[in-house]
Amino acid sequence: MDTHPVGYIDDKDDLLKRLRRAEGQVRGIARMVEDDAYCIDVLTQISAATKALERVALSLLDDHLSHCVAEAAAEGGEVAQTKIREASDAIARLVRS
Repeated sequence: MDTHPVGYIDDKDDLLKRLRRAEGQVRGIARMVEDDAYCIDVLTQISAATKALERVALSLLDDHLSHCVAEAAAEGGEVAQTKIREASDAIARLVRS
């Protein structure tokens, strides 16, 4: 585990609040399915939960780029290449999802 502070440390409370909200949305979706809610209503709520998680992911990615990748780029060499590759792979996963 990295001993440096994470890039999102200043946004941690906001990220946790967003994640708790998304968690609540997912629990609500499960209740809707248990209660045989209309398919379109369930899909609408799934879309909202997905967007909420995407906002968290984009915030984390932004923090990672501006903190971890920027520091590694300043250092240069293999560390920079590794961080850039990690960020690129994370972006690719987000785009594919």
